[in-house]
Amino acid sequence: MKKLTAILLAAGITMGGAMADDIVRTAAPGGFPISTVVEVPSDVTTYYLSGAVPPKLEDGTFARTTEEQTVGILNSIKKTLEEQGLTMGDIVKMQVYLVADPDLGKMDFAGFMKGYSQFFGEGAETKVPARSAFEVKGLAFPEWLIEIEVIAAKKK
Repeated sequence: MKKLTAILLAAGITMGGAMADDIVRTAAPGGFPISTVVEVPSDVTTYYLSGAVPPKLEDGTFARTTEEQTVGILNSIKKTLEEQGLTMGDIVKMQVYLVADPDLGKMDFAGFMKGYSQFFGEGAETKVPARSAFEVKGLAFPEWLIEIEVIAAKKK
């Protein structure tokens, strides 16, 4: 009986460690600041944020570059997350919709990365999300060059 109790106790300790799940992120190769996979366990609350778009500047216009619009959007997302008790490090998935920059004739992925890297990667938040980026024909306003959707998750 003592042997059975010891075995069950050991099994419980082993299972208990396995049940203490955390969000697991698999880094992209080469240090690129995204995760290739993010595993979210069942005891985590998931938050779905609506698409965030460039905020208006003080003069009522929008920033003119993808980098500036990215920074404005990510600051807005950061504020929304903070209102929920979350941080940028709680983002597990990001989808980025980029319109062709009129000056480049294509999406400005480099400009997006300059803005994104101010928030994620080396020297910033190291818990990086899984991410997709797409060039789209247009967004709701012609001045918008980017829209970002995120999903965040945090242990209950």
